[in-house]
Amino acid sequence: MQQTAFNEELVAQIYADHVEQDLQTIQDYLRWGYSVFNQSDVYFGHGSNNPWDEMLHLVLASLSLPLDTPETLFNARLTKSEKHQLIQLVIERISQRVPVAYLTNKAWFCGLEFYVDERVIVPRSPICALIEDKFKGLVEKEPTRILDMCTGSGCIAIACAMAFPSAEVDAVDISADALNVAEMNIENYALNDRVFPLQSNLFRNLLTDQYDLIVTNPPYVDAEDLADMPEEFHIEPEIALGSGVDGLSITKEILANCADYLTDNGVLVCEVGNSMLQLVEDFPEVPFKWVELKNGGLGVFALTKADLLAHQETFKQAFSAL
Repeated sequence: MQQTAFNEELVAQIYADHVEQDLQTIQDYLRWGYSVFNQSDVYFGHGSNNPWDEMLHLVLASLSLPLDTPETLFNARLTKSEKHQLIQLVIERISQRVPVAYLTNKAWFCGLEFYVDERVIVPRSPICALIEDKFKGLVEKEPTRILDMCTGSGCIAIACAMAFPSAEVDAVDISADALNVAEMNIENYALNDRVFPLQSNLFRNLLTDQYDLIVTNPPYVDAEDLADMPEEFHIEPEIALGSGVDGLSITKEILANCADYLTDNGVLVCEVGNSMLQLVEDFPEVPFKWVELKNGGLGVFALTKADLLAHQETFKQAFSAL
């Protein structure tokens, strides 16, 4: 990525300031990094939405400290190598616009830590709130068979398995690279006996199975928005973000086929983000249940199997027209 002249000047100032010599404690680096991020033109949207949380995540992850580290430890002095590493991470963050999660290979979702790198998008789905509430009001009983479609890092699949200890979860993705990351996270949580990574282009390579719950955060960014996104998003795999001209190509294929994979009382929960307006315009007769999310965020809907079957022909026609 080409850095802006503004950020080039900021990096030059960091070197000129002899930061490593002057700053000593965790608190020093938190304050300094916060100021640097405030002065830069980086975008916050991959796990944090402000420069303080961004620097807090970077510092604690870099030092292998938990997010709930007591503030009394912030006065601890850093070693020379720790200071050097922090400075270089801040420089890479502002000069290359790399999200902090990729710099530290750590991200959090539903209070759980996940390994991430450039093979997967950084976990940030508002579906997290639904998992924490165990999909209250959406499912009639606790699901025992769950499908996470477009699993990426496996964060949704693993969080669902943690929320429903009796459930088995299939974690499906088209990308072998993404599934390699998901496998690492599955192993880290010792869930190999309940969470199963499967490579498939949506449902195309799957055996027909019956799930109580299908959860999906598919790519849903339209072509115009994808081109205009901040540099940080272009470091993520494009296959995990873009979904045709209107952002709904993949969602339409899911809608056309998922009823065949749900139990009679099964439910689809799907995130479409800003493409929700286009989805409603395309299917005005479909009773999408748009979920109110306690942590904020828009564009997550639920549909029962009955609703999906009632409109399956409409969905199939829309998909075949792509």
